Parts: sequence; C-alpha cells; structure tokens
Amino acid sequence: MNTRFSLKTLSALALAGTIGFAQAGAIDALKKFNSDADGLSGSFSQTVKNKKKTQTASGSFKIQRPGLFRWEYTTPYKQVIVGDGKTIWLYDVDLKQVTKSNQNQTIGDSPAAILSNKTALDASYSLKEDGSAGGVDYVLATPKKNNAGYKYIRIGFKGDVLNSMQLKDSFGNETAISFNNINTKPGLARSTFTFTPPKGVDVLSR
Repeated sequence: MNTRFSLKTLSALALAGTIGFAQAGAIDALKKFNSDADGLSGSFSQTVKNKKKTQTASGSFKIQRPGLFRWEYTTPYKQVIVGDGKTIWLYDVDLKQVTKSNQNQTIGDSPAAILSNKTALDASYSLKEDGSAGGVDYVLATPKKNNAGYKYIRIGFKGDVLNSMQLKDSFGNETAISFNNINTKPGLARSTFTFTPPKGVDVLSR
C-alpha cells in the first residue's frame, strides 16, 4: 500500500465538507447542508488498513464552495493538497516534489465532486439511514456507478456535528476518519486556496 497521501483519501475527506451539519434525520440534514453550506474547516485523524499494514495520519482542512479546498497532513509526514478550482496541487514536503493535475478530471464522480457541484450527491450516490452506535448516527452512501472507486462511505454524526467516516475502496482498503473542531462558518479568504510551488522542488504533471 502506498504510504503517502492518495487522491482517493482527498475525495473521501472532501465528501466530509458537504456533511458537517447533519443530525437526526441525517439524510435530510445532509442534503440541506449540501445545498446551503459555503465553507468548512476542522482537523482530522485517519487510519488506513489493508491485509498487510495499518497507517495513521492527521492534519487539518479548509473548504470553500464552489470547488476550493486545502488539506494539510502534519503527521507522520507533511503534505499540502490545494484545489484552486482548476488544478489540484499536491506538495510532498519531504520528497520536495509537487504534482499538479486537472481538478475536474481528478475528482470525476468521486466524493470530492460533491464539494464543487451541489447536484453531485444525488447524481452519484444512493443514501440510506444506517443505524446508530455509541451515540453516533450513520448514513450509508453507496456509489451508483461500479467504477466509482469506493464500495461504500459510512458517515457518522454525533448530535448535529460531523463525527466520523468509514470507507472501503475497490481494493479492500478500509479507512476510518475522525473529525474535530468543525467550523461551518470559517470565513476563509480566497488566497487560502492559491498555491505557488516553492523554489527548488520538482513539478510533475498528470
């Protein structure tokens, strides 16, 4: 398993940007937030498991609609991922490498598309209530297309606050994400979502 950040994880996190205000009757609240929300910020920790190893990481994220996001991994390695509406920039600090890719082509019908397209949630996923455990209520999002990359995304809410996500991709990798310090009115500046490659780094295009 790749021990660096993957764009699939970015897609998973970006879905979180559309669901930070769900509560009892989670599907209706999720759809309302998807329609109304214009920004989100917070911190996260994640664990990715497959048959061979378990990887943990943590960091922070900022989202501004339409189509802007910034993800920063701080442990165990430093990476910055910026979506400026046209290009996704992935900066690996340790490797001194920047990878740039077309944003629309990269996110496709993934959960990240929900961030920049308010109709993508209903267009790409089937939703159903998925029970409660430990005071957390869950919604199950199942992709309508077989080539979506994920078998399911399970979204958890504690009260009216986004609590967690559980994902399983088409390769059998399982990702668990916990969220903290969620702010649904972060008042983010447009400059938050600009990126200029630092001097001396390699810049690759996909």
